[in-house]
Amino acid sequence: MKVTSAVLEKMGAQSPYEESKPIVIRELELDAPGRGEVLIEIKAAGLCHSDLSVINGSRPRPLPMALGHEAAGVVVETGEDVHDLQVGDHVVCIFVATCGHCAPCQEGRPALCEEGAKTNSNGTLLSGAKRLHDGNHYINHHLGVSAFSSYVVTSRNSLVKIDPSIPFEKAALFGCAVMTGVGAVVNTAKVKMGNSVAVVGLGGVGLSALLGAIAAGAREVIAVDINPSKLAFAKTLGATHVFNSRDEDVIDQIKKVTDGGVEFAFETAGAVPAMKVAYHITRRGGTTTTTGLPHPDHEFSFPQVTLTADEKVLKGSYLGSCVPSRDIPRFIELYKQGRLPVDKLLSDVIPLEKINEGFDRLTNGEVNRIVVTP
Repeated sequence: MKVTSAVLEKMGAQSPYEESKPIVIRELELDAPGRGEVLIEIKAAGLCHSDLSVINGSRPRPLPMALGHEAAGVVVETGEDVHDLQVGDHVVCIFVATCGHCAPCQEGRPALCEEGAKTNSNGTLLSGAKRLHDGNHYINHHLGVSAFSSYVVTSRNSLVKIDPSIPFEKAALFGCAVMTGVGAVVNTAKVKMGNSVAVVGLGGVGLSALLGAIAAGAREVIAVDINPSKLAFAKTLGATHVFNSRDEDVIDQIKKVTDGGVEFAFETAGAVPAMKVAYHITRRGGTTTTTGLPHPDHEFSFPQVTLTADEKVLKGSYLGSCVPSRDIPRFIELYKQGRLPVDKLLSDVIPLEKINEGFDRLTNGEVNRIVVTP
């Protein structure tokens, strides 16, 4: 079938992207779903820094690539051996398809699926196949989804069925920003009621982590960013204190307010300076967790003695350490109850044709989350 897709032709283009236009809207052929695969009509897809990191070259991927991974849509057709989804079901896309038989999957850690990581790097679906093409030239899939398209074929294991009452533009956020941010708080770090928390970097993931910390009952929720408008917005969400990380003494400021630092600090910007702040505002015996994905060449250093002398813990969190089929329905239920108001993170909904402009706005820190509609 014919589909419309946003395809990245080159990495490392100069911004503004509205002028350099690294993403091209193309008409492509989409093959029918194979065994274990599903055809989805995409209704909404979020613009995320994980997409941006491919555009700017921080996360090199094979090109050309149909971008997009944070999305919601409707099942149109199911392939062979797919029995638990029906035509018309509403689904959220997951950016790591899980094989179910590798060591991490068997340990209950599907975010670290070895087959999913390999196929994501190779630009294929979990089966190893590519379903988008222009004649004889196949297009690479972004994280097994390629959500900036009118229709996609993806693995059944890249999908979670959701409550059809949730608007698509809000449901899409649960596939990455909410799952990663909230999951990092409740799954990776295991924040408990009464703990003190700081979030460094207030993009979609960081703001989701902030909401997750509030929902978990943290007594202090400190928001840190370089953008004053993001800090003001964090206050409206319930942050107890806000700090501008451009301030030279920001670490000392936070330590003073928190009497030595926070028990849990989260770095969500994917930047070494943000990681430095997060680690150094973590109190003795505390935990620093990062969800950021900086360029592979960027390195973070710290006094090694602090791990022992201060009994600090340093953790990474991918996919929020979530089991998506378990956690996404839970998070959606909290949203429906008003306890996880992730809809407040939605800044704008734009047509697919304005996607380059949308990534300019994301780059410039003007927005929390933009959703495109194919």
